[in-house]
Amino acid sequence: MSAQILDFPTRPSRLALRLEWFATERSVLLAIWALYFALRVAVLLIDVTPTSDAASYFARAVGLASGEGYMDKGLPTAFWPPGLPLALSVMFHQFGISHVSLGLFNLVAAMLTGLLTLALGRHIFANEAAARGGLLLLAVYPNAIGYVPLALTEVFYTTLLLAGCWAVMTRSSRWQLIGAGLIFGFATLVKAQTLVVVPLVFMVDWMRARGMWKRLPGLLADGLIVVAVAMLVVLPWTVRNHAQLGHWIVVSTNGGYTLLTGNHDTATGDFTPNAPVVQQFMARTDLDEVSSDKEAARMGLNWIAENPGKFLSLAPKKLMRLWLPDGEAEWAYQGGAPGYARFEPVYRAVRYVNQGYYALLMIGFAAAFAVMSLRRLRERTRWAGWWLLPYAIALFPTLICLLFSGQSRFHYPVMPFVCIVVGWLVANLVERLAWTRRQPTLH
Repeated sequence: MSAQILDFPTRPSRLALRLEWFATERSVLLAIWALYFALRVAVLLIDVTPTSDAASYFARAVGLASGEGYMDKGLPTAFWPPGLPLALSVMFHQFGISHVSLGLFNLVAAMLTGLLTLALGRHIFANEAAARGGLLLLAVYPNAIGYVPLALTEVFYTTLLLAGCWAVMTRSSRWQLIGAGLIFGFATLVKAQTLVVVPLVFMVDWMRARGMWKRLPGLLADGLIVVAVAMLVVLPWTVRNHAQLGHWIVVSTNGGYTLLTGNHDTATGDFTPNAPVVQQFMARTDLDEVSSDKEAARMGLNWIAENPGKFLSLAPKKLMRLWLPDGEAEWAYQGGAPGYARFEPVYRAVRYVNQGYYALLMIGFAAAFAVMSLRRLRERTRWAGWWLLPYAIALFPTLICLLFSGQSRFHYPVMPFVCIVVGWLVANLVERLAWTRRQPTLH
């Protein structure tokens, strides 16, 4: 009797076995974590002094840890959001004021970001290979590594953003929304525009299941709970601002200044504080901090109203400034690392490598949207799902930059979500390739 070739059962291909090994072997996950941790510890060995925004955040944290309050040149201020200095001041109070304490603070935040990236990958795609792939992609992402020694908001804020999304996604009762509100509230103290994220997250939740209109009232109530709790977290700081500055300032007084820098006659779409109109405004001494912010906001809004065509023409430039370049962490080393000049070729090479890596991630992020959409159409399953959350999060800085200005560091918190999605895309493509290479068993 001649042998008959059956399509099933089949012997798994070598690629399939490797994918299974990657997804199930505990040693693989430990190796990814070891790599993630080692690269971030290694960058902490670089001596870099806080400059520009980082110097301001560091100084505010030192003042709080020393019992001086949130002051600038001996006067109460609200020019910078207080979230990062508040958190850093606790670290400084416990472990001493030093760059080492700063690095350890960011290292802990970065490790929590990795943990949340893995957890979100598992929850969104229910695929261990995809989740591990996303963590691996984030582990070796140079720009994410480069921020760890810096006194900037990005590392800490990314942790809060991921945690807030996780709390909303995995809730099983409304009581858990209080935790989400607390997280988003403190995140608002780090970046004042954070509450824009909340409706985007609930929008995805609304779209992902049947009975959308029936579910809408409940989801609106859930969203209002999160926002209400978040505002309660912010409230003490708002009251402090009124008590010390004499005005109701919700979070900070640099919003108008940021609006003006992105909207004036010589604006190029990015953060341009050196433009003549901005320099002239900053040189004025007849305005206090609060009045200065209000005047800057008025100037920016008036310019938009008087120049709607120019404002719209800036939108593509702002989007390009936001999403095309990457690797801006190098600027902090250029200004604050004593050894930068000696190792400039190395820094620049890493910057080029990072830009290429970032480009691949973003291409994968765009491709995954098409692949997932076609797959769900082919399988006749509901198009919307939690897989849309990363794209909703990407919409957050996009909307902000269109009004204010485009800076590449604004997309930093989105990158763990990008890695999650690209991790799924790679795992999906490898799985499909492994299936095509399966070997039939002879009977």
